[in-house]
This record gives sequence, C-alpha cells and structure tokens, in this order.
Amino acid sequence: MTTAAEPNAPDASGVESRLGHYYQADGTYRVAREKVREYARAVQDYHPVHWDEEAARAAGYSGVVTPLTFTSIPAMAANRALFESVVVGYDTYVQTEQVFEQHRPIVDGDELITDVELSSVRRIAGKDMLTVTNTFTDARGERVHTMHTTVVGVTAEEVDPELTGAVQQVMAHDVNILAQEESDAGYTKTVRPEGEIPLADGSARPSAARSFDELSVGDQLPMHDVRISRGDLVNYAGVSGDANPIHWDEKIATLAGLPDVIAHGMLTMGVGAGFVSDWSGDPGAVTRYAVRLSSPAIVSAATGGDIEFSGRIKSLDPQTRTGVVILVAKSAGKKIFGMATLAIRFS
Repeated sequence: MTTAAEPNAPDASGVESRLGHYYQADGTYRVAREKVREYARAVQDYHPVHWDEEAARAAGYSGVVTPLTFTSIPAMAANRALFESVVVGYDTYVQTEQVFEQHRPIVDGDELITDVELSSVRRIAGKDMLTVTNTFTDARGERVHTMHTTVVGVTAEEVDPELTGAVQQVMAHDVNILAQEESDAGYTKTVRPEGEIPLADGSARPSAARSFDELSVGDQLPMHDVRISRGDLVNYAGVSGDANPIHWDEKIATLAGLPDVIAHGMLTMGVGAGFVSDWSGDPGAVTRYAVRLSSPAIVSAATGGDIEFSGRIKSLDPQTRTGVVILVAKSAGKKIFGMATLAIRFS
C-alpha cells in the first residue's frame, strides 16, 4: 500500500488517534465484462447495459456498465488492512449507513485505483461510529466514484464469547473478519497526500433516463417484490468477497445476537438500486445513493426472505433536470432502510 507518514498526536489514544489514517491499495482493480455480469446477477439487476455490449453502446457507453454498488467489491478487498490492523479493539462491526457517489459510470475495461481513509469517528449513545471513505480513480487520475461506509464497532463484551471460536472454524483459510489486536507501539499513522483529485465529468454523456418533462413531485414508482434465498446469499458472498458468516451460518448469526441468517446490507442496497435504475431507464444517470439501514432482512432456510420495494419522487430541479427519489424497502413488514434516496439526472 502507498502511504504518507505522519507522527501520532502525542495526547491522542484509541481509535480517535487513527482518524484520518490513509493508504492506497496495492495494484489496480481491472473491471471485467464477466465480473460485471456476475455481480448484476447477484443483485438481480437485469438492465441490458449491464449485460449486452450493443445495448451499452447504444446508451452511449464504451462497454457494459457496472451496477451502482459494484465498487463494494474492490472496496471490500482494499479495506481489509484497515479493519485488521488499524481500527483495532473491536470484535466485529455492524454496517449502519452507506453512501455511493457516482461521478461517472464505471465500465468494462476501467482500471481503478482504490484509496482508503478512516474519515470519521463519532461516539453516539455509547457506541463508536466509524466511517471509511473509498475514493476510486481511473487511469487518467480522475475520481470516478466515492463510497462512504459507516459501521458500529462492537466489542467482546457485547457478543457471545463463543463467537470468535465459531467464526474461526467456518471461515475460508485466508480470511479473518475479526479485528486483530495491535499495540500502539507498533502503529504508524499515515495521511492522505495534499492535493485535490479532479472529478470525472459525468455529464459528458447525455442522460438516457426518462424525460424530466414527464415527471411530477409525488409520482409513485411501481411496487417491486424480490425473493432472496440462502443460495442467493452464498452466491453474493462469493461474488462480492463479503465472507461474514452471519449471512449463511445460523449458529454464527445466533451467537452474534441475530434471530437467524440475514441478507447482506450491500445486497439489499444493490437490489434497491437496480429497481430504481430500471425505472429511470439509465443506471449511469444516478449520481448519489444514500442508505441508512434500520432492520436486517431475515432469510430463513425454509422459506427464504422477501423484500418489497417502492418509491416516490421527492423533488425535481428544472434548471438541472435532476430529481431525488425516496426508496422504501420492507421485509416481513419492517422497514429495512430507515432512509434511502437516489439523485438522478433525467433527459
């Protein structure tokens, strides 16, 4: 990883002293056509621009387009070092908020450089809220996507003592999702180099979304029901690299304090983004997607889990021909998104 060193603040301690820690993942992530299709299938997104090169070119893209949440794949790999050796003192993490900023759509053939930064540390109601920011730049050095992930750090006192041993028994040989303890003496803080990264111009390609002139504030999106099975969870875990066993092992989920296996937050967000993208007509027209998670989607072995998506237009700006859509997601009668919004460029 590439870093810029800075000495620790003399009076700082704990995770607060590591706020601003930065590094750049080794190597680049090359976006490949078949991986795009694989991920689109995992989040049940069948918009043609993710699958068909001719359809993508007709919409103004140079290759098949990644679904909006695709960047969670390179981020998962790049963030591993942060959670294994920088953000220490926690036994596990619970995702609470997610923001995707799409400065331009990512397509087959893009070479992505992934930056990682511990960008925020907050303490709310006795819990540590940690935000990690991933910045993705392309071969031209332009920022094409920014992702902010907020998690709650959970300590050993808050989980069943059997959890650690049980997780170690079921995890893949080269994966350790539990934080590793590290002494402050062995830690060196690194910070982001100075200088702004130029933003890619996402408006260079005209929006292929539905016409702004046909829309009104308050318009309802059609209801969309999705079924998720345990097989879908295992498939998503493999495709995305999210190996947390609470998404496929009932014993681990119970030890973690859950009623049963739950769907990945990123999976439910990916399905939701696909629902709105399909309605809008152009996945590349979404510029921002923000989700606050409120309840998990339970996926039982016997019946799976169902998620009901709906939405409405919250606001429209005639000067920019953009709008904001509120997305609602419910499972077993409970909202799994406390608040979710998507900003879209219409044609």
